[in-house]
Amino acid sequence: MAEEFEKILEKFKDTLKANNLKYTKQREAIVSFIYNNKGHFTPEEINDALKEKHKDMKIGIATIYRTLALLEESGMATSISFDAQGKKYEFGLKKHHDHIVCSKCGLIKEFYDETIEQKQNEIAKKLNFILEDHHMKLIGICETCQKKRGKN
Repeated sequence: MAEEFEKILEKFKDTLKANNLKYTKQREAIVSFIYNNKGHFTPEEINDALKEKHKDMKIGIATIYRTLALLEESGMATSISFDAQGKKYEFGLKKHHDHIVCSKCGLIKEFYDETIEQKQNEIAKKLNFILEDHHMKLIGICETCQKKRGKN
């Protein structure tokens, strides 16, 4: 796992260099957080977690936003938009998957469905497109929120 992270860090350093930006321990901490934590996080949640873990390190929220944008641009992080609520980020170099999101509590579940993937390719071909990428976000109400709604 450490060897894989070192490769990720090298890719990140190359991205920084290509954008004439300096490598800093703060930026490394952000990359490390995204890499080591499963889930989807807002910049504010990342900020809170890093402040807790690195009490002696000053990491500004602007650095987090800029670093996440750079990671997303390079494909090392992906985001899911929540409209007015902003974006949540996750590590982007993992196997492709889609998301289903609860509109009440914000729970995010990941899934992969071969039938959906094949259908998307068929649609692209029918419309004379070469499919390069896609992001699917289904929105619904999770089981827990359905139960809560039934009790009210």
